[in-house]
Amino acid sequence: MAERSIRASSEGIQKAKKVVKDQGWTQTQIGEQVGTSRQPVGKFFAGKPIERPTFIDICRLLDLDWEEIAEPEPEKQSQDTNIDIAALVQEVREKIEPIIQERCGTMRVLDMTHPIGLNDIYTNVNILEKITGRRRKEIAELLQECNFEDVERFGLGRIAEERVPGLKAVEKYPKLMILGKPGAGKTTFLKYLAQCNQGKFQADRVPISVTLKDFAEAANKPGLLEYITQQFAGYGVVETRVIASLQNVIECGRALILLDGLDEVREEDNKRVLKEIRDLSDQYRDNHFVITCRIAAREYTFEKFTEVEVADFDSQQIATFVTNWFKNKAVKAETFIERLEENERINELAASPLLLTLLCLAFEESGDFPANRSELYKEGLDALMKKWDAKRGIQRDQVYKKLSVQRKEDLLSKIALTTFDQGDYFFKQKVAEQYITDYIRNLPDANADPEALQLDSEVVLRSIEYQHGLLVERAKGIYSFSHLTFHEYFTAREIVFGTQPLEERLQNLVSHIAEKRWREVFLLAVGMSPSADLLLQLMKKQIDALIADDEKLQHFLMWVSQKSVSVEVLYKPATVRAFYLAFALDRNIYEMTLDTRLAHCLSRDLTNDFGDVLNSNSDCHPASGLVLDYLLLFELRLARDHALSGSGASKYALEPELKRSLKQLQEILKDQQPNLIEDTTGYRLWWKNHGQAWTEQLKNLMIKYRNIGHDWQLNKQQKEIFDHYYDANLLLVECLNSDCYVSREVRQEIEDTLLLPIAEIEQRKRESM
Repeated sequence: MAERSIRASSEGIQKAKKVVKDQGWTQTQIGEQVGTSRQPVGKFFAGKPIERPTFIDICRLLDLDWEEIAEPEPEKQSQDTNIDIAALVQEVREKIEPIIQERCGTMRVLDMTHPIGLNDIYTNVNILEKITGRRRKEIAELLQECNFEDVERFGLGRIAEERVPGLKAVEKYPKLMILGKPGAGKTTFLKYLAQCNQGKFQADRVPISVTLKDFAEAANKPGLLEYITQQFAGYGVVETRVIASLQNVIECGRALILLDGLDEVREEDNKRVLKEIRDLSDQYRDNHFVITCRIAAREYTFEKFTEVEVADFDSQQIATFVTNWFKNKAVKAETFIERLEENERINELAASPLLLTLLCLAFEESGDFPANRSELYKEGLDALMKKWDAKRGIQRDQVYKKLSVQRKEDLLSKIALTTFDQGDYFFKQKVAEQYITDYIRNLPDANADPEALQLDSEVVLRSIEYQHGLLVERAKGIYSFSHLTFHEYFTAREIVFGTQPLEERLQNLVSHIAEKRWREVFLLAVGMSPSADLLLQLMKKQIDALIADDEKLQHFLMWVSQKSVSVEVLYKPATVRAFYLAFALDRNIYEMTLDTRLAHCLSRDLTNDFGDVLNSNSDCHPASGLVLDYLLLFELRLARDHALSGSGASKYALEPELKRSLKQLQEILKDQQPNLIEDTTGYRLWWKNHGQAWTEQLKNLMIKYRNIGHDWQLNKQQKEIFDHYYDANLLLVECLNSDCYVSREVRQEIEDTLLLPIAEIEQRKRESM
C-alpha cells in the first residue's frame, strides 16, 4: 500500500530551520542520521511532500512534534463516506472472523495435552493504572501494606492499588502499553481482544493481531503494515478487494491493532521493530493500539502510549478460572477451591494465571495437590525459568553468559537464605545487586573490575525480573521475591544443597524451630532432602532442649508419660500422650473442644474414635477411658468457674466406688438446678458456702482414681515455652507425615520418644545400648 505523503507548513519550516541553525547541522548530516539521502531532507525544508515515515523521522531528530510541523490535511471524508466506512468495517470484520478464531480462539500452555477454547477458560483481566515498581514507597510502608501481623497472612503477591477492568482500560486509552510479569495473562488478554468482532466491544473497529516475534523474524523484513496484509493473505484472504478494504480501514483509523510480546523480540531486531511501531502509530494515529510487554524487559519509550500493569488474580478471578477449568470434569471445582483455601502457600501461587494453570493440571491428575509440596513448587519454577519460553520457541538473550538456569537458582537460593534469615522480605536494589556481585565474582573467568561487576549485577537483576518474574520491584528501588512461597523454597534449597557443611546448615535451620515463620521452610527442606534422617533428629533434639531445663515442665511430661501408659488402649503411646497433653493444659472451659492437632497427626483413628464415643454416649469402646478423663477435667474447670455441669462422666467410670461417688456429687448439683434458673442469688449463696468443698471432693476423686486434675500452676513464661514446644512437636510430626524419605529406625525412634521427659529419653537410650 502506498504511504500518503506529507509536507511541512510555512510556520513548521521556520521552527525546523531554527533548530538546524542552533545545532549547526547540514541537510546531508540530517539525512544520514534519519537513514535517508539529502534529497528528501531538501524537499522537507522546501515545503514539498515527502513520505510520511521520513517526515516523522526528521521531526523526531529535530525534537519537534510532527503533527504541529505538518501542513493540516484537508477533510478526508464526507458524511456519506463515513457511512461507507462503517459498512466497510462490518464487511471486513465478517471476512476475517474465521482467521481471528483460528489464530486466537484457543490456548495451550505448559503440559496441556490438547488445546482448550479461549472462551471456555477466559477470566476477565484487571489492570493497575499505577505501575507497582514505580511507586515511591519505603520498606516500612510495604510491610504495612502487606498486613504483616502474622506470617500466615503475609501475602507479598497482593497489591493494594485500585484495579480497573482490562476492557475498560482499552476503551479509556487509545494507545495502551500493557506490562506484566511472566505468565500474567497478557497474551491471553490480547487474544480475547482480537475476538471483539464476535461481540459488542469495539464494534466499530477491525481487530488486527500481530505477534511481534513473528513479525521481527519474517522473511525479507517487511514493514509492519506490509506484514499485516501478508498475514491475512497467508490465511486465505486472497480477495484483492478485502485486502484493499483492510488497508482503507487502517487509513481511516478504524482498526484495533494488537501487538503482542515486545519483550520477545531479539536484540538484533529490536531497533527496527520499535521504529516500525512508532511509525505506524504516528502515521495512522486514529487507530487504537495495544502493546504487551514484560515488566523490566527494556526501557521502551512510546510517548503517546499510556503504560499500565496486569494485576494478579484476586480470589474471585481464581474461583472463576477454576470453575471454568473443571467444568464437566471428574474433579470438581469446589474440591480444588476447598483444598486451595486450606493451603495458604499454594493459594498464594494461584494469583498468577500461569501458575494457577499449573496447579489445575497437577490437581486434575490425582484430585489433590502433591504431598511433597517442594516438588510442586519446583515444577512451578521450571515453568517460569524454562518451559514457558521454550514451549513458545522463545530464546532470551543471555545477559550474563555464565549464568545458566542452575546458576540462577543457586544465586536466588543464596539471596533467599540471607534475606529470610534476617527477616528481610523486602530489600533495596543496591543490596540485591551486592548479593549478585558477591556471587558472580567467584564464577569462572568473571570480570574482576568492581565497576564492571556492578554493571553486570544490575543487568542480572533486571534479567531475573523480566525473564522469570522471580524477583520483582515492589516500589522504586525496592525488591522482593514474587511470592513468599518461592522465598521459602529457595531458602530451603540453600539449606539442603548449599556449599557449607551439611550439619552446619541444618543446625542453623533447627535453631529456628520455635519461630512460626520458618515452618514452611522446615517442611520444604524435609521434602527436598535425599534423606531427612539427620534433619529430623536435629529437630527432635532441639525441641526437647526447649524445656529441658525447666523442672516443673519436665515433671509435667513425666506425669503425661505415666498417665498415658495407665490407660488400656490400642493406640500408639505417643498419640495417647498427645491427648493427655491437650487435656491437662486446655483452657477452653465452655466448649467441649480440645487442641487435638498433634494427636490427630499421630493417629486419625484415635481422634475419630474419641469423637464417636463422645457423640454416641457409648461406654464400651477403647477410647471410653479417655472420654471419662476429659469429661472429669471439663467438669472440674466448670466448677472452678462457679458453673454447673451435666457432663455425665459417671457413665464411663469402670471403678464402682468412683461411679458411686460421682453420682452423689452430680445429685448435689441437680438439687441446685432450680436455684440456678429461678433464684440466682440463692445459687450464688449456696456455692459460696459449699462450692469449694464440692470442687475439692471432685478433685480428690479424680486424683485418687484417675491421676488427673492436678494444678500445675505454670507461670506465663512457662506457658509460652510450652506453647512453642507443642507447636514444634506438631511441626516435627507433620514433617514425618510428609512425603519425605526417612529410615524406619529414625521414624520409630522419634515416635517412641515423642513428648517424653529428658530423663526417660536418656533411660531408653541406655537400655537400647
